[in-house]
Amino acid sequence: MSDYDYQKIDDVIHSRIRLAVMAVLVSVEHADFNFLKEKVNATDGNLSVHLKKLEEAKYIAVKKNFVDRKPQSNYELTPAGRKAFETYIDQLELLLKK
Repeated sequence: MSDYDYQKIDDVIHSRIRLAVMAVLVSVEHADFNFLKEKVNATDGNLSVHLKKLEEAKYIAVKKNFVDRKPQSNYELTPAGRKAFETYIDQLELLLKK
C-alpha cells in the first residue's frame, strides 16, 4: 500500500462545493438553503445537486417547512456526516504530512 493512498479520500466529500457545504455545516447547528448558497457562492441548481448527493450519502439531513407560505429547507450534518468529514480531514492531513 502506498504512503500516499489517495483512494482513501471520500469521493462524496471531495468536490469543491460539497466540501464547502460540509465545512459550513460542521461549524453551525443548521443552515438554510440561502445561507449555504451565499456561503459557498453556488447557483441554486448546482447547490441543489450537491446537497442531494450529500443527503443520499446520509451525510446531511434536510428538514423542509413553510415560513410565510414560502418553502424553507434547513440542512444539518448527521452523525455519519460529521464522522465522514473528520475522516476526510484526517486523510488529507496524512497525505500532507508524508
